[in-house]
Amino acid sequence: MINKLGQVMLYVKDQDKAEVFWKDKVGFKAIAYGGSEEMGMKWIEIAPTEDAETTIVLHDKEVISKMSPDLNLGTPSLMFYSDHIEKLHAEFKKKILKRVNW
Repeated sequence: MINKLGQVMLYVKDQDKAEVFWKDKVGFKAIAYGGSEEMGMKWIEIAPTEDAETTIVLHDKEVISKMSPDLNLGTPSLMFYSDHIEKLHAEFKKKILKRVNW
């Protein structure tokens, strides 16, 4: 029986820009960094808090497509919950002033 969701893989064009967006605009924290130099792969794990049960892992879309050509790399839909949605919406309006291209 599955009892929780651990990670969501998010495939992006530019991991560094994506990390900045999630940290600076959304307020997430970097939880871990990893990868394999020999495979030319790195990953960045982010979450709303350091003790979050579910995290997002930012992967380089181009690298993953070469490693696993049959993998669907489409962007997933992410749903978040907040106790204070109006406050969160106001904060996002201040932070997100321009479109971000990953």
